[in-house]
Amino acid sequence: MALRRRGAVQYPAAMKLLLDSFWRAAAYCLHPKVIGFSLLPLVLGTVITMGLGWFFWTDAVTAVRAALESWLLIDAALKWVEAVAGASFRSVIAPMIVVAVAAPVIVVLSVLLVAWLMSPAMVNLVEQRRFPGLARKQGGSGVGGVLWALGFTLVALLCLLLSMPLWFIPPLVLVLPPLIWGWLNYRVMSYDVLAQHASVDERRQLMREHRAPLLAIGVVSGYLGAAPSLLWAASAMTLVFAPVLVAVSVWLYTLVFAFSALWFTHYLLAALDALRRQAVAAAAPTGEIIDVTPSPAPLAPPTPPDAPHNGP
Repeated sequence: MALRRRGAVQYPAAMKLLLDSFWRAAAYCLHPKVIGFSLLPLVLGTVITMGLGWFFWTDAVTAVRAALESWLLIDAALKWVEAVAGASFRSVIAPMIVVAVAAPVIVVLSVLLVAWLMSPAMVNLVEQRRFPGLARKQGGSGVGGVLWALGFTLVALLCLLLSMPLWFIPPLVLVLPPLIWGWLNYRVMSYDVLAQHASVDERRQLMREHRAPLLAIGVVSGYLGAAPSLLWAASAMTLVFAPVLVAVSVWLYTLVFAFSALWFTHYLLAALDALRRQAVAAAAPTGEIIDVTPSPAPLAPPTPPDAPHNGP
């Protein structure tokens, strides 16, 4: 049955669903399974980081230090800084560069692990606890989700590149990047949440009708995702606390991702359930049609002829 086209969802209903899914997502972050899944990528990322550090830390620092000393201009600048800041500066600049390069890699690795491990688990958790009877129509696939994410990621990166000249305008630098990343979150997370449960037509209709609320969820999640970066600016001694800050940052990133996934999941599965209920109600018979037009009176039965009269 073809789905009926509709416009955007009504504002009061969208706000009610948005706030309801928000507090449910926040409450689910305290669920033991969610906490366990948020720590699992941290443990895996920490093990990988420690392994790479154990085998490659010395070589990486030595290579960076040699590269800095081989460039005459940089070497002259380092000597000038040593004269101002002290001789110990040269010994810490190479480790700082290694940490600065490795930290984004660790964060990206964490996000990828969370996307791989946590998103399907969060969808299944919400389904089991709130929508056990929600049918799965398999409107998406794993390969389709990867291609979908790659395509929209390239579009988002292109938009970021084209919008960079506008970042020099102070208000826009706080608006454009979160808006672009929020749009990317909305497109990617909506597909991931609805891939197994919604049909292609249902997914398109939900993403069209709920575009504004889903974009708002994506933007808020983007701002929350930037919060762990404040740990690096909180102290000038980030190199000393780098192991702790990396671990805490990775865990916060995973927790924010879990909250974002839960928020999208609660919102979209509730919207999908409501959409199907409306479709069932619209298709259900409303009863027999009663004709209220007065009908003509029924014809009286014919009067039998009088019996013949026999006279005397």
